[in-house]
Amino acid sequence: MPVTTPSELYYDPYDLEIDADPYPVYRRLRAEAPLYYNAPHDFFAVSRADDVERVLADQETFISGRGAILDFIRADLEMPPGMLIFEDPPGHTTHRKLVSRVFTPRRVAELEPHIRSYCARSLDPIVGSGRFDFIADLGAQVPMRTIGMLLGIPESDQIAVREQADKGVRSNPGEPMKPKQDFGSGAMFAEYIEWRAEHPSDDLMTDLLRAEFEDATGTVRRLTREEVLTYTSLIAAAGNETAAHLIAWTGKVLADHPDQRQELIEDPSLIAGAIEEVLRFESPAQQFARYVSRDAEFHGQTVPKDSVMMAIMGSANRDDRRFPDGDRFDIHRTGVHHFSFGHGIHFCLGAALARMEGRIALQEILKRFPDWVIDTDNARMAPSSTLRGWDTLPALIS
Repeated sequence: MPVTTPSELYYDPYDLEIDADPYPVYRRLRAEAPLYYNAPHDFFAVSRADDVERVLADQETFISGRGAILDFIRADLEMPPGMLIFEDPPGHTTHRKLVSRVFTPRRVAELEPHIRSYCARSLDPIVGSGRFDFIADLGAQVPMRTIGMLLGIPESDQIAVREQADKGVRSNPGEPMKPKQDFGSGAMFAEYIEWRAEHPSDDLMTDLLRAEFEDATGTVRRLTREEVLTYTSLIAAAGNETAAHLIAWTGKVLADHPDQRQELIEDPSLIAGAIEEVLRFESPAQQFARYVSRDAEFHGQTVPKDSVMMAIMGSANRDDRRFPDGDRFDIHRTGVHHFSFGHGIHFCLGAALARMEGRIALQEILKRFPDWVIDTDNARMAPSSTLRGWDTLPALIS
């Protein structure tokens, strides 16, 4: 059965008006077109939690090897080895196990005092100034320094690394991205990697250079320089922009819910749960795309082989079927298993680090600034069809 969509219902990830507040459109998609087809951009989309979960879990039907972003799938690029988010098993399994070995819970836990120090370093100079930008003064600083330290990037070069990583997820407002074949080459890290090969240290880059593994051919070997470059580029990109958006969304949502912010001041034990609720309520990554390897049926309609399927996590996170009263922000919500870090074999390896950064950032903000109001006239959203967040989010503080 062909897919039919109400003519007046339109969802487009490039539409700036929709992106400013996509949730009314998401509600209509869930109610009126749980399987949606966008003709201008030629993609299908699912918006209910059960359907999003199915797409993200079924890696045989909805594959990642052609890309996890609509623009990349359409560009039909050859994915570089080690680009985990754009791989399928067995290569994905091999590469993910390797990164898991060097991205351990112990290493993440050891970062906590450093992250707290980075927050203090960013926030202390602002005390008494009356103004604070959740991106420029914190979100663009703390994740950058954290990932830089984790990888072994000198602090003097970390701003350049962040800016280069950010370009990979930015696009012209209202336009698709224009990915190039060398998008995952990580060329800017080549000099650091060569230096680390001669001067090993206690960082992820050294671990990647030293790690031995069995590849898909059964050969036990170390990573090639190309693979190390790809891994490094991926970790740098994934660890910067998304964490920055989480910090900013935390500031925005709590400014909109000052009563719940006051509860966090009175009971800091609620902060970890509040970060989970921010992630559910305002996911930095709103959707992932998959290439459809075989016909699939949703709601009595067929998605044909060789199509592109978009799983809208930002909608699934507010689906009342999974999250009662899903459009309501509630720091007391329990059992929150949202989709903001993905689902299935591609669940984000950096989820624990992102949660820690969000929790510590909020703790340190509340210590210094118990009250803030967003300067909405000067706030500006980031131009990206893949992530939803802020370029600048200034606030008045007391």
